[in-house]
Amino acid sequence: MILRHVTIDCAEPYELARFWSEVTGWPVSGEDSPGDPEVLVEAPAPLPGLLFIRVPEDKTVKNRVHFDWMPDERSRDAEVERLLGLGARVHEDHRTPDGLGWVTLLDPEGNEFCIERSAGERETT
Repeated sequence: MILRHVTIDCAEPYELARFWSEVTGWPVSGEDSPGDPEVLVEAPAPLPGLLFIRVPEDKTVKNRVHFDWMPDERSRDAEVERLLGLGARVHEDHRTPDGLGWVTLLDPEGNEFCIERSAGERETT
């Protein structure tokens, strides 16, 4: 069995896909456009794509599943700042004075995701 997509319910698929495209560096499918009810962010193989689907209901509770991201080109703190600049918001800050921990962010529609320390940061502690 192959995991093809991770599907995320949302109000504005194209706008949320554009946010996640900026987060990941993965492209929005050339077959998708503003107003489409489903929009795909294409991940490099063998990773699953991110599929955003319009639903009528608002998000009302904490996600049951969320992403934990580990930056590969910058530190955790630099990545958090980059994502805040893209429109994410801090939900919970779990960083500790000794440099450990993570930050839980919210995407523009309020979906939780975490930014952990980079591999380089993990090697130094």
